[in-house]
Amino acid sequence: MHDYIKERTIKMGRYIVETRKTVRTIAREFGVSKSTVHKDLTERLPDINPELAEEVKHILEYHKSIRHLRGGEATKIKYRKGKPLETEPSA
Repeated sequence: MHDYIKERTIKMGRYIVETRKTVRTIAREFGVSKSTVHKDLTERLPDINPELAEEVKHILEYHKSIRHLRGGEATKIKYRKGKPLETEPSA
């Protein structure tokens, strides 16, 4: 594995532990894909730093456990924004 991949993986691992941000957010901030972030954190990090990988694993499991709630909230907001303003009925 290249050194820059190891460095990126460790940086991502520390970042997710410090900020508790989602994989999508981290991907955007690091300029890589969600798949890359997920692969780095779940496959590469345990080989590089097992202790950090364990902390990251708990955060990813938590995010996975609440994803249905996040999705529902996002949908609610989406349709609330798209809804036309209700006007009072004319008499």
